[in-house]
Amino acid sequence: MKYVIIGGDAAGMSAAMQIIKYDRNADIITLERGSIYSYAQCGLPYVINKQVPKTEDLIARSLDTFRDKFGIDAKICHEVQAVDVKSKSVKGMNKQTNEAFHMNYDKLLIASGGDPFIPDWAGIKLKGIHVLKTIPDAKAIIKDLQNGVQDVTVIGGGYIGLEMAESFRSLGLAVRIINRGKQVAKIFDEDMAAYIHEEAKKQGIEIIFEENVQSIHGEEFVKSIRTDKNEYQTDLVLIATGIRPNTAFLNGSGVETSVKGAIKVNQYMETNIKDVYAAGDCAVQYHLVKQQDDYIPLGTNANKQGRIAGMNMVGLQRPYRGMTGTSILKFMNLTLGKTGLSETEARSLRLNYASAVVTTKDIAGYYPGAKNLHVKLVYDLETKRLLGGQVIGENGVAKRIDVLATALFNHMTIEDLEDLDLSYAPPYNGVWDPIQRAARKAK
Repeated sequence: MKYVIIGGDAAGMSAAMQIIKYDRNADIITLERGSIYSYAQCGLPYVINKQVPKTEDLIARSLDTFRDKFGIDAKICHEVQAVDVKSKSVKGMNKQTNEAFHMNYDKLLIASGGDPFIPDWAGIKLKGIHVLKTIPDAKAIIKDLQNGVQDVTVIGGGYIGLEMAESFRSLGLAVRIINRGKQVAKIFDEDMAAYIHEEAKKQGIEIIFEENVQSIHGEEFVKSIRTDKNEYQTDLVLIATGIRPNTAFLNGSGVETSVKGAIKVNQYMETNIKDVYAAGDCAVQYHLVKQQDDYIPLGTNANKQGRIAGMNMVGLQRPYRGMTGTSILKFMNLTLGKTGLSETEARSLRLNYASAVVTTKDIAGYYPGAKNLHVKLVYDLETKRLLGGQVIGENGVAKRIDVLATALFNHMTIEDLEDLDLSYAPPYNGVWDPIQRAARKAK
């Protein structure tokens, strides 16, 4: 059986390892358009601010490991440009040799990931303007930072925007975020995002709200950014305006796409075309709370979907049960956690919901070092089923958000949260956990 996998990172190589495990005679070819396999993209901001010493530390398995130890024909600089599902073949360009390639498959996995969205602003090609998705991206930023950069502008206030604002600020640079909306981190409700804004101000990070970038200026290097309201002098720009699925090469192939252009798959990671599978940032994910397909490009989802795809490609029927949109983010002294639905999302879905909010301590209030923890629960007003949770604070966020994610996965109610037997000792918690305190406030 000849398996072809488009993409050599999280989803693609998770699938490849499952195929090797269950099909000893598998002929596996992986086509990676870059030159580096299987690395932790989420760790890139921490290489830039030197918390992680070097980019090589982010590589889970080297190219030689896949080739020599596992026998995978792992190709680099092979960009797929088209898929022909009738002849069961893919074609593209070897960017090292500028030669075209063409190969057939018995089963195909599309794990082509996502690409940073880069608006078509005037001046976008100036030096000193960056995105962050790959190790070469990170190296380019590090190189430019050595050229006397003092002032950095981050365009966009999502995951990458906030992480990179922290990274730049920790290097002692002046940092501003230009955000077209009235709050950063739009996965959070406005009342919870206020804590992020407060932390940014406390740490000397300027946030410009409700301004739209129109153009970027300079001669060779970037010197300023012009919005619809102001102009800002800057030495370096990071564009963090979101991720789009890398699926344009499928145009005309017959492979069906869905939310935001991501590939539509069923619970077995199958597309609408026989023997063609998809996983990771190029595919949709089923949202258990929304009960519909969604697009939330995170490494956790990519690795799970890739593993499931690999199993199904070799004939082991294992369904992908879905996700709840769980994410966590460090921003300066705060940790930001969210799972399930926000009030904004519940409202857009026209659900009959309510919310409960508490500010309490992360551990026993009398124990030294106790810090404020802000918890918001969203729940169905009639059934009391939990719909989502947001937790922000300095300590203890990860534990609470994971409990809430588990509760969502198991369709628990607010009352079920109250009944949970959670751990207690003064250095770790109060008698009533903060999420239980929020649950008790529910109507």
